[in-house]
Amino acid sequence: MDVPALLERGRTLATPVLRTAVDRLAPPMDTVAAYHFGWIDAAGNPADGDGGKAVRPALAVLSAEVTGAAPEAGVPGAVAVELVHNFSLLHDDLMDGDEQRRHRDTVWKVHGPAQAILVGDALFALANEVLLELGTVEAGRATRRLTTATRALIDGQAQDISYEHRDRVSVEECLEMEGNKTGALLACACSIGAVLGGADDATADALERYGYHLGLAFQAVDDLLGIWGDPEATGKQTWSDLRQRKKSLPVVAALAAGGPASERLGEILAADAKSSDFENFSEEEFAARAALIEEAGGRDWTAEEARRQHTIAIEALDAVDMPDRVRESFTALADFVVVRKR
Repeated sequence: MDVPALLERGRTLATPVLRTAVDRLAPPMDTVAAYHFGWIDAAGNPADGDGGKAVRPALAVLSAEVTGAAPEAGVPGAVAVELVHNFSLLHDDLMDGDEQRRHRDTVWKVHGPAQAILVGDALFALANEVLLELGTVEAGRATRRLTTATRALIDGQAQDISYEHRDRVSVEECLEMEGNKTGALLACACSIGAVLGGADDATADALERYGYHLGLAFQAVDDLLGIWGDPEATGKQTWSDLRQRKKSLPVVAALAAGGPASERLGEILAADAKSSDFENFSEEEFAARAALIEEAGGRDWTAEEARRQHTIAIEALDAVDMPDRVRESFTALADFVVVRKR
């Protein structure tokens, strides 16, 4: 199965509708959003920026084909999910203080915090408009699933922020947070096209189970990349999650493992939380913390968790009757999620 072709199909089908939606925004929000999506540079000139992996649009248009509908039937769902996803990115970048996304300055860094907040809010409103203006019963069902997923996503971000100020977070708490923050919207992407294509709730629920566990696998890989990822590939700083004191899965698993490396890591992170000089730490200091996480087993545990969640996601597809080609595409996209480098 050609995964790049699946991703490109989702991007190609969704982007024109996404651009039309963004064009509705009042100036300067339309320009700010266009910069965020990579369509223009900071000076307003046309650009061919990195628009992200496009996994969610690919899944949304693919899910429409579960019902026998054309992939185009899933496009409004793909666009709505992509708008919500980018609403969350705009706000998350500001809250986390991230200055880089997709290899260039984030919106709040270029256009200011106020515009990042306003444009994020506007994208969320647009997501609901794109669905509801279809005026069908299926659009109402799809919107309900999208708003439920969005609320869970916001819950997850709130949990993530609160965990940064705690010395310890359990593995179960971390998985719950990541299920909310990443799993819920990916689950919605996997069902929304099918709902728009007329799928019943049992089918949509099974597709959401696939997407939810795929989201947990996706986030586990993200957590690995957030510490050990190549900045050239990820577009973020080295040791990005460690710089933000994130209680990501490798950190939480390492702290829960016990043993000398785990205990030493706990002592260091507790001291970091009280340090007034944390922002000036050297590369070597962050590298030492990453080495302790790996020594305590956090890296291996997280990689294994990604594989475990991947398996659960694939098994969820067994409950859905769909064409073999569509099933193979869902499997290939799941495989891509756990082996990606960015």
